[in-house]
Amino acid sequence: MIDLNNLKRGPIMMALIVGMFVAALNETLMGNAFPELMNSFDASATTVQWLTTAYLLVVGVLVPVTAVLQQWFTTRQMFLSAMSLFFAGTLISAVSPAFGVLLTGRIIQAIGTGMLLPLIMNIIMTIYPPEKRGGAMGMLGLVVMFAPAIGPTLSGLIVDGLSWRWLFYLVLPFALLSIIVGAAVLKNVSEVTKPRVDILSIVLSTIGFGGIVYGFSSAGEQGWSQPLVIWTIAAGGVALVLFIWRQLLLKEPVMDLRAFRYPVFALVAVLMFVLLMTFFSSAIMLPMFMQGVLMMTAFKSGLVLLPGGILNGLMAPISGKLFDKFGPRVLVIPGLAIAAVSLWLFTWFGETTTTGFLIAAHITLMVGIALVMMPVQTAGLNQLPRHLHPHGTAILNTLQQVSGAIGIALYISIMSGGQKQYLSNVSDPASSIEITKGLAAGINNAFWFGVIIALVALVLGLFLRKEKAPEQGQQEAE
Repeated sequence: MIDLNNLKRGPIMMALIVGMFVAALNETLMGNAFPELMNSFDASATTVQWLTTAYLLVVGVLVPVTAVLQQWFTTRQMFLSAMSLFFAGTLISAVSPAFGVLLTGRIIQAIGTGMLLPLIMNIIMTIYPPEKRGGAMGMLGLVVMFAPAIGPTLSGLIVDGLSWRWLFYLVLPFALLSIIVGAAVLKNVSEVTKPRVDILSIVLSTIGFGGIVYGFSSAGEQGWSQPLVIWTIAAGGVALVLFIWRQLLLKEPVMDLRAFRYPVFALVAVLMFVLLMTFFSSAIMLPMFMQGVLMMTAFKSGLVLLPGGILNGLMAPISGKLFDKFGPRVLVIPGLAIAAVSLWLFTWFGETTTTGFLIAAHITLMVGIALVMMPVQTAGLNQLPRHLHPHGTAILNTLQQVSGAIGIALYISIMSGGQKQYLSNVSDPASSIEITKGLAAGINNAFWFGVIIALVALVLGLFLRKEKAPEQGQQEAE
């Protein structure tokens, strides 16, 4: 282990932030390119959707395993391997002559991203003392929120003016820069213990998390009655129960669930799960409303969401600094209240909704999320002892993937049910005007569900308190 007191953190943060930027940007960069990809490869929408579904599935399967990978390989090995895989996947995607090659490139990108997300959070938790982690996580939050926010707008510009391949060509220099800077400045800050790897746990983890993410993602598109949906969720649920049971029995678990013995971390895990269900689902619902009800183009809908995304990113470092000074409650409780109010505003959306009201409501949501997201994660991870940091970051990132899949499936199901109910009560259900009104009614129902979820998160937030990190207590005892 190196001397963390004399470590130059600035260059390391630069490498991490550039790497995180390209990984986060990549998650929303593809959406507007789907129509062009369907034409280029003569593929259906269901086939092209696998570019996103497979990406999320691989990330969801790989993240739980990263805790043990970080104990087998050095920080430099993990980061450079993750970014190299991401670079290779991006290059393969850019030059792909067939859809299968493009899908392979996306899967390789996802492997790199799945390794990268928890690794970066763990590096920050390691190189910064507890009293400075909020600011550092806030800087990371700037990238995590800002990059996906500009993704739809940027992809709309690129697809309109250039080939879809430029979505990958433009990412390549940033990925290469992160590799070069990382190779030059990144130090090994984690301890390589090489614990015994339990293969059965990895198999159960893959089936469990993969089955749940895939099953719920498919339910959102195909409906809950499909046998494939039912069986994948059931298999995932059984495997997940067996995985949890096995982790509690093992001396060296793949994912150490003893992190849940720490009450603040356990509360944060539940709070993040509930909050992210709403956050990811809103990101899907809003473009559907703007394009399906207000008849906006994909590019314009991306522009409408841009101010909120930018403001959210700019607020993340500020909320991190405030966390370091005042603790989580001062930020989290107002943030959750603001998020609940914004979702209530979303229930007013209809065919006559103005662009200004849309932007204002979305900005309100993004301000609330900025006050909550990074502070609450930092509060939870701060309570864990250092040896549990890799497991804590893996748990939170896994919950992010699972909650996103479950939330989107629930929201789309509620939306579809609301639209069907509306159309069943009108005289001409085939009318395009009535279909549009039905879609608006269904989306309103989904956002009312979001209000309830946000209020549950607010109640959970009331129990959050600031705890001293274990290393702070050791320093004071000495």
